[in-house]
Amino acid sequence: NIFAKILRGEIPSIKVYEDDATLAFMDIMPQVEGHVLVIPKAQATTMYDLPADAASACIKTVQHVGQAVQKAMQIDGSTVFQHNGAAAGQTVPHFHFHILPGSLLALKGHATEMGDPAELQKIADKIIACL
Repeated sequence: NIFAKILRGEIPSIKVYEDDATLAFMDIMPQVEGHVLVIPKAQATTMYDLPADAASACIKTVQHVGQAVQKAMQIDGSTVFQHNGAAAGQTVPHFHFHILPGSLLALKGHATEMGDPAELQKIADKIIACL
């Protein structure tokens, strides 16, 4: 899957944060400006497959990066979510969290266009500066 290829370095990503257990990067098809994904380096398709230590590592990264997203995007709230299985809307078969600045309720459907890599990098740089 695409996230495994990102983890193996086979395709590029715009990284925001990385440690031994997790990777946070810009969503290439952002729902809103500042949309970041957090994935474990451990293989798991859903939350139910995810080892407890990998789940804990993901939560720590979501907390760390989520605070930076809010600060970088100058908003006092964010939405964190994830899907478990295709029937729930999961499109990549690798466990991941979405961090969105602002409210999920403000979204107007799914993103259908790729983000501009230069713009995504500018946003990533703002987030990185706030870590």
